[in-house]
Amino acid sequence: MSLERKDEHDHKGWMESRELSPLESIYLTTLIWLDKRLRVVDYLELLEDLYYKVNMQMPKSHTEQYNLDNKFWYWYPLYALGSFSTIAYIVAAISGALLGFYYAPAAAAADGTPTIAYDSVLIIMGQLNLGYFLRSVHRWSAQIMVAAVFLHMLRVYFTGAYKEPRELNWLIGIVLISLTLVFGYTGYLLPWSQLSYWAGQIGVEMSLSIPLIGEWVAQLLFGGFTLSQSTLQRMYILHVFFLPFITTALVAVHIGIVWMQGIAEPH
Repeated sequence: MSLERKDEHDHKGWMESRELSPLESIYLTTLIWLDKRLRVVDYLELLEDLYYKVNMQMPKSHTEQYNLDNKFWYWYPLYALGSFSTIAYIVAAISGALLGFYYAPAAAAADGTPTIAYDSVLIIMGQLNLGYFLRSVHRWSAQIMVAAVFLHMLRVYFTGAYKEPRELNWLIGIVLISLTLVFGYTGYLLPWSQLSYWAGQIGVEMSLSIPLIGEWVAQLLFGGFTLSQSTLQRMYILHVFFLPFITTALVAVHIGIVWMQGIAEPH
């Protein structure tokens, strides 16, 4: 008696009965090998079942409901703003990651001399090959992202795309535009120039103006009531570590909901 596990579906016999190309044979052999060990087919069937359930629940757009034959073509440039925001975010993320190789988040410097952080920005722009171009790409993509997200929110509001069943995605969008503004503010402080310093001081004063918890917020976000190395360190950690992960996760959820619900055309 053979102790080898019996192939209940006779995969080998099934493959021999078909005229398969070498590429198909390799693909199916690999899939069968993985399925015997990791139950890959079961997961594929679950994903297929989920896909059909999701698509069955997708509400029809106005074009489909009223058979309008895509006569809302003049809205399409406005509907691209969400994708445009995402592309700008990706460009800013990639260019920012490259800038991170050369930027030093240190504020310590002797009196009357530029800070280390500011010096690193000058080195990037003046001595690094294509450094000026790289920083410009990061700066402009960030500004374009802010403008695109803002216009995207206006489009959603004025076309009624925030209404049922899309309320949750509207709320996620509000969180995303808030994170975008925080992204811009923290990035604005990182060069630690005169503009950055006084923008940071305004942020401290705004935090202190919050009733009851103002001093706690200033301590948490800025490391005190005056700007210091702690302030720059906090802005760097927020800009490079916390905000990218939170924003990327929310963008993925946001796009996933749009995929499930479909594009909302003007009400």
